[in-house]
Amino acid sequence: MKSSILAVVVRKEFQQFFRNPFLPRLCLMFPIVIMLIMPLVTNMEVKHVGVVVVDNDRQEFSRQLANSLRASDYLSLYEVTPSYATAIHAIEQGDADVIVDIPDGFYKSLFTAEPKRLKLSGNAVNATKGTFGLQYVQAVVGRILAEEMPASRASMLASAMTVSTLHLFNPTLDYRYYMIPALMIMLIVMLCGFLPALNIVSEKEVGTIEQINVSPISHLTFTLGKVLPYWIIGLVVLTVAMTIAWAVYGLAPRSSIGIIYGASALFFVIMSCFGITIANGSQTMQQSMFVMFFFVMIFILMSGLMTPIQSMPSWAQTITYAIPPRYYIDIMRAGYLRGSSFAELLPQFGMLAAFAVVFALMAVFSYRKQS
Repeated sequence: MKSSILAVVVRKEFQQFFRNPFLPRLCLMFPIVIMLIMPLVTNMEVKHVGVVVVDNDRQEFSRQLANSLRASDYLSLYEVTPSYATAIHAIEQGDADVIVDIPDGFYKSLFTAEPKRLKLSGNAVNATKGTFGLQYVQAVVGRILAEEMPASRASMLASAMTVSTLHLFNPTLDYRYYMIPALMIMLIVMLCGFLPALNIVSEKEVGTIEQINVSPISHLTFTLGKVLPYWIIGLVVLTVAMTIAWAVYGLAPRSSIGIIYGASALFFVIMSCFGITIANGSQTMQQSMFVMFFFVMIFILMSGLMTPIQSMPSWAQTITYAIPPRYYIDIMRAGYLRGSSFAELLPQFGMLAAFAVVFALMAVFSYRKQS
């Protein structure tokens, strides 16, 4: 009986959706326009780039470099370690973005005819952080060398010494590769969040929701009937966006595609149930739109979607742990650019699942029948 009621509600929602001459076109054109235009025009600046120093030289130069990195407003020293594998692990975990590898005997070699190379590796999953981080570190190294060496020797070293750089996970430093997963997330936030909310409030304004209020439909069936169509729409929009990313920009997930769709399914639940919760507490279209817009702006600005979380004040970084898109962003970028496995992303999946349960319960229990 409940399944037949749910099927009726879902069918009604789809009929209502396709009767609207604007919404189907919006859901089709929105991902196409966003995915084709935004990657070409978006750019960002970052601060507090995390740095790991792999110190195999253990000389005064290494200590001065570490102190300078600590004192910089643009760089943050995460760790000094003798292990390059430890540094790579910090990169993979998102704790650092640049590795400074100081080889054994580096400082002494500066006074010889063939100085050793200082190797810099940048995490190019975030192309901006990788690029600027490498530039900042090179400037710090150059300043220390200028202070340590006589002017004539420093000038000679500048022409003789080569700094080797490696851009991890995004060798071409194409900023579009970093932005495309973020744009997919924005599409889901806007469509799966706003559309269910506006649908319910519009029914309140025209009075059709009263027919549901006087029916024997349960809170759970009502909520599922309202969100299931938008989960399907979200799946279609995500597939369209992924197809454009692959066909136009040559960007495909490096991880299993199941990781992308699995995380997206959880995020569909979060955003649609969040929109339903807002709509259940709103009486007018304007009220629901302003409240949704308020929270969506917080999601976009404080989740690491557009600006790195590490560049925020410490109190703001703490708040981001309570923002669901933070974890979805980590999964999408790791899945697309780093090729992370499900086991590596298990903490983010766990947080998304927890948020999905909480928001689903909020959506179910916030619905109140008023006959």
